[in-house]
Amino acid sequence: MHFTKKMSSFQNLSQVKVVPDFQSLVETPFKGNTNALCWERTLDGDFEEIVHQLVLEDDITEVSVEMLTSLKLTEKGNQAREIILRDMQLLADFGAQPSLNLLKKYERDEELDFISTDVYSYHVDRSPIASDTFLCTYFGAASDILPNHQAQQSILIPEVRGKLKSLYNGPEEDFEDFLKENFFDLHYEALPNAEPINLGNGHLWRLAIDQPFSEVLPCVHRAPQENGNYRLLLIC
Repeated sequence: MHFTKKMSSFQNLSQVKVVPDFQSLVETPFKGNTNALCWERTLDGDFEEIVHQLVLEDDITEVSVEMLTSLKLTEKGNQAREIILRDMQLLADFGAQPSLNLLKKYERDEELDFISTDVYSYHVDRSPIASDTFLCTYFGAASDILPNHQAQQSILIPEVRGKLKSLYNGPEEDFEDFLKENFFDLHYEALPNAEPINLGNGHLWRLAIDQPFSEVLPCVHRAPQENGNYRLLLIC
């Protein structure tokens, strides 16, 4: 692997535990306030070269292994490609289904003006089975996470909750199910003076999600504003 170590940027954050390698990333349990694990790395290689050679077919293009290996790259570009392929193989061997995405932007949710349900808003992921979210931004703007005590669930904000109730026509006892079925309960607002943690480039992260067997709160996170720039993101 072509990466070097430096002093950790995340070591003193109670929400984040820094681990030394992939095995520790997948085996270390979440505990207490810690719901984000980081294999912190400074990667050698030219990931921008890969981005410039790939063809964006839509706002989000999934990059296959075949597409990646077909690129004619310099030595630095090839180093970057080897790292990506290695990360994908590690995750696949673990049993995950990694997806490498070249993206310009995600779809925005503009249907309701009082609550946002797209990935640019703070949110948590959910699964009916035991799982976590893995992600690494190789190039471009990186996601933010937020300590849970610095976030408020959007559906608990009185004004938002009142407007959601005005949309709902069913029995009162089924209102919470309505919120969950439409994913309103997954979204959060940052509290005043909240301090987001940027995930940076090159680090491989594991984030806790809302799932039946989790012993910690799910990690609140959001996608960054791309501002017209491309991102190269590995996620599963």
